Amino acid sequence: MSENLKAFLGCPCTEIPAGTPSEKIMEVYQAAKARSVKEGFVPVLISDADWEEDAEIPREKSPAEYLKELRAAMPDSKTFFEQRAAYFKEEMEEEGFSWLDEAVLGPMEGGEPIDRFLGICNYQGKTIPMVLAEIPAEHPWEIFAWMPFGGWNECPSDEEQMAAAKYWFEEYGAVPAVMTRDVLEFDLPAPIPKERAMELAMEQYTFCSDIVDQGCGSIGMLADSLWQSDKWFFWWD
Repeated sequence: MSENLKAFLGCPCTEIPAGTPSEKIMEVYQAAKARSVKEGFVPVLISDADWEEDAEIPREKSPAEYLKELRAAMPDSKTFFEQRAAYFKEEMEEEGFSWLDEAVLGPMEGGEPIDRFLGICNYQGKTIPMVLAEIPAEHPWEIFAWMPFGGWNECPSDEEQMAAAKYWFEEYGAVPAVMTRDVLEFDLPAPIPKERAMELAMEQYTFCSDIVDQGCGSIGMLADSLWQSDKWFFWWD
């Protein structure tokens, strides 16, 4: 395990070597989750290998200092989703495309359930080296102060990630659970109600359009997956 990653996070970490069966990784995560509330931490699976080239970057602020900044900058969740939608609408119309046309919306059908973490495997289906970090955040959405993730390409900033994660935790019990260089995954206690699937799919599309535009192909198909899934997957190009 990268000692730089452990020092950067400043919390207990458990190494999970590459090639560990995905079922075993899920067992490690679930065991940590079971004791997390009593012991006061949020378990997050973090890709260890992605830290090799960034290992010498020092942390400029402590997590407590950065969290204070993020709390002050965190937008209202409704405002965030509305602003993201307006941003993508303007961007698409400038390129001559219609925002949310029939092809992008699509019918709510054809979705597949996601019941396991996808980011723990590479494109060959083999598990990558991971670290199970016990992040001492008071609330699950605050983990971005320990593990800055956003603010590159179309990926929302850390404070925007917090706003979305806070809202989704309060609405659905969703908690950030997996982070790699370009993947963020959430764990849920149960799939969401089917009647809220399109609403959530729209939020997720504004949060991460790549999961539709370079993934399932339509918001309707994403919605059909969401009501059947207890894991959410986001990936930015």
